[in-house]
Amino acid sequence: MSCPIKPTGNRVVVKPIINDKVTSSGIIIPDTVSKEKPEKGEIVAVGSGKALENGQRLPIDLNVGQIVLFSKYSPTEFEHEKQKYLILDVDDIKAVIEA
Repeated sequence: MSCPIKPTGNRVVVKPIINDKVTSSGIIIPDTVSKEKPEKGEIVAVGSGKALENGQRLPIDLNVGQIVLFSKYSPTEFEHEKQKYLILDVDDIKAVIEA
């Protein structure tokens, strides 16, 4: 998947993964009803890294395609061509989910 948005500096663009909730009786409650903010997503673009005082850049150790967990209220949300995306600072990513 190609993302038309290129994040700056120490940021990544994430496509949120929406999880529908299932009650104990098997009823599916779609995310559009529960209105919970996503906490998981797929990285679709990575910035150039953090600018250091000496003028060099510290590269981001995340890659496009990785599934990550992040702080619920930290991302900046936006929509591009009917697709929702999130921009996150790398420090707000808490973990990578490995398959």
